[in-house]
Amino acid sequence: MKKNKLQVLSQKIAVLFLICTTLLLSACSETPEKFFDIAILNTNMVNDFASPNLARHINDETKEYPDIPSSKKKGDEASTNINNKALYLEQALEKVKKLSASGAEEEEIKKQSIQLYELVIPVYKNEYLAYAEICDKKGSQADKDAIIQKIEQQYGARFNKNYDTLLELGEKYAAEHNIQVNWGN
Repeated sequence: MKKNKLQVLSQKIAVLFLICTTLLLSACSETPEKFFDIAILNTNMVNDFASPNLARHINDETKEYPDIPSSKKKGDEASTNINNKALYLEQALEKVKKLSASGAEEEEIKKQSIQLYELVIPVYKNEYLAYAEICDKKGSQADKDAIIQKIEQQYGARFNKNYDTLLELGEKYAAEHNIQVNWGN
């Protein structure tokens, strides 16, 4: 009789251990949707990198309108915006690095996403910040144009290639996992 109780207790412990292990392992890996959101969707923050659009948006941070008192600027709006964006991108990169990739496809997506962030973050911290500071100080258009042209020439092609590769992988991944995405087509 004692042997039966001991066997039942051992079986219950084994089942409990199995349940706890399963819960722990499932908590460590992300759902395909969460993986997609972190590794691919968050890169939308940089989709205008090395483009005239981004330059215009940064410069627009400094515009004041005489007939709108609330548009009066302190003089550091563009720089603050770029610094904040760089901080956000660093946080996004850390989240991507922490992703657990389950398979070659997710490993490649994670690698491409990391490469993308590692390309753009230093440019935001250096070239785009320098551009923003010139905008904040109402510097010359020639100085602003020189920085933007340098960014486009030095980083534009590499960024576009990496971003396009990541989006191609993302479209395939989303289709395989039935993730509904509006690709803006």
